Amino acid sequence: MRALTWHGEKDVRVEEVPRPEIVDPTDAILEITATAICGSDLHLYNDFMPGMREGDILGHEPMGEVVEVGSEVDRLEVGDRVVVPFTISCGSCWFCEQDLYSLCDNTNPNAELASKEMGHSPAGLFGFSHVLGGYAGGQAEYLRVPHADVGPVKVDADLPDEQVLFLSDIFPTGYMAAENAEIEDDDTVAVWGCGPVGQFAIQSAWMFGANQVVAIDRVTERLEMAERNGDAETINFEHEDVYDRLMEMTGGRGPDRCIDAVGTEAHGTGLRGVSDRLKQGVGVEDDRPVVLREAIKCCRKGGTLSVPGVYLGDVDNVPFGALMNKALTVKTGQTHVQRYLNPLLEKIEDGDIDPSFVISHQVSLEDGPEMYETFNNKEDDCIKVVMTP
Repeated sequence: MRALTWHGEKDVRVEEVPRPEIVDPTDAILEITATAICGSDLHLYNDFMPGMREGDILGHEPMGEVVEVGSEVDRLEVGDRVVVPFTISCGSCWFCEQDLYSLCDNTNPNAELASKEMGHSPAGLFGFSHVLGGYAGGQAEYLRVPHADVGPVKVDADLPDEQVLFLSDIFPTGYMAAENAEIEDDDTVAVWGCGPVGQFAIQSAWMFGANQVVAIDRVTERLEMAERNGDAETINFEHEDVYDRLMEMTGGRGPDRCIDAVGTEAHGTGLRGVSDRLKQGVGVEDDRPVVLREAIKCCRKGGTLSVPGVYLGDVDNVPFGALMNKALTVKTGQTHVQRYLNPLLEKIEDGDIDPSFVISHQVSLEDGPEMYETFNNKEDDCIKVVMTP
């Protein structure tokens, strides 16, 4: 089969690889009908994520048709059309029973690698390094889905792939970010990063009762999407000071809830931004915590900071004293996707939201390497890429 494979920094190739087979009786095999490039895939593309090996199959936002099931799969049948969450969860460990699916105890076969870095291992993830399981990803013609009774959600044939594909990751991720922000009626919510997760965080903030949503970015087309589709007020951080503008918009109090939808590859300005890039380049720090610093400074006293943006290791010069003295609450984590699949599918079916608004490019799998470069360089107004194998 054809698949997108990783071969080092900025080196993604379309290659012929073995088609997956049933390994465990709880597996299913999927023929992929649509798959997407996620912003967190760029952390792999730029070689920031440890544990990648040459030839690894990328991708964690897939959907398709079930073509084979293991002997112990009960919920799925051949021919079912499903979306697959990026988190691989067993459904029976203590964490899964608490609906904390991204913290599953049993799905990372390389748990010791993650535990050395983090103290404990989170769940295994599709296509996201051997530190998180070494599972083949979904940017391919076929995908093996472990624990198939726990993950995939069936979708109605009347809904096009483009409307339901993002249940795999970015819609639940933006929604959980808004939920973690603990939004109350009349709150002002500031969202750093207007990529796809930021766009869904904006949409979700309104669902939770926000009174005002402010979107912060530097890319014109992303800010325009936040205004047009998310009814957000916008700040271009290259044109104005974010702290000063937010204080002006909130009468000096600051936004009640702040969402960091950027993560490790944040773009800083001035000397601090240059310093972060240099320190990351020589391995002194793993992530560029530009947004974390700014959100802590901007958030009102007693407010909440929600972090769906992916961080990979150690960060430098984070103002923890400000966070503590301002009594901020911080909530973060990989998304517990399975918790949100049915409620968010219902919102799509009821017409409350059409997630396809974020798609800017639809291409074949063969165009994947070119689109990785385009997306990474923020060229051609590229916001979200969907590929058809």
